Amino acid sequence: MLRTARLLVAVLLLIGGLVPAQAQNQPALGREFIELTPARPVPAGQAIEVLEFFYYGCPICYEAQPHVARWLLKVGNDVQLRRVPAISSEGWDSFARTYYTLEQMQLLQRLHWPVYDNHHFDGRKLNEEKNLLAWVGANGVDQKRFAEIWHSTETETRLKNGQKTMDAYGVRSVPTFIVDGRYQTSARMAGGTRQMMEVVDHLVARARRDRAQTK
Repeated sequence: MLRTARLLVAVLLLIGGLVPAQAQNQPALGREFIELTPARPVPAGQAIEVLEFFYYGCPICYEAQPHVARWLLKVGNDVQLRRVPAISSEGWDSFARTYYTLEQMQLLQRLHWPVYDNHHFDGRKLNEEKNLLAWVGANGVDQKRFAEIWHSTETETRLKNGQKTMDAYGVRSVPTFIVDGRYQTSARMAGGTRQMMEVVDHLVARARRDRAQTK
């Protein structure tokens, strides 16, 4: 009987020790993420908006893509991911144009990841227009049409809107994620790309609780 009691005490002490450890593993405000004050408005609707600010030329953004893809497979239907290509200098303009051109041609699902992969892994230098056009042609895309959209007024407008979105959230580095216009995290804050997506998942759950409390 005494042995059973001692075993029970040991188990309780173990559980008691695990609770603080689990709490410490939770993303913390001011450490792995920050809260934006005031919260920024998000598009009307029930979906929780997750913004991904990225740059095709960024190796950390490239490293993050498998983690983002896995996260998308398990995220709920109430979450909507919206990507915003970052523009921090004139040299970044090329890749932002590429993203918006692929978006308008409905080619993102097929070519978003290959842009990263062929630029970084294969060294194709897809930030140079000549190389980019040869690459899209090799992938079955009408080069002339792609070039027209790449230089179009609509693409210019999307570039300006993307820049405004970056400025509105004060984004200064990539990859950065904004959840529901309220929470911000990044690979730097989270401690890595895998950890970043774990924090994003935590913030989506937090946004769900926030919304439930305001109903």
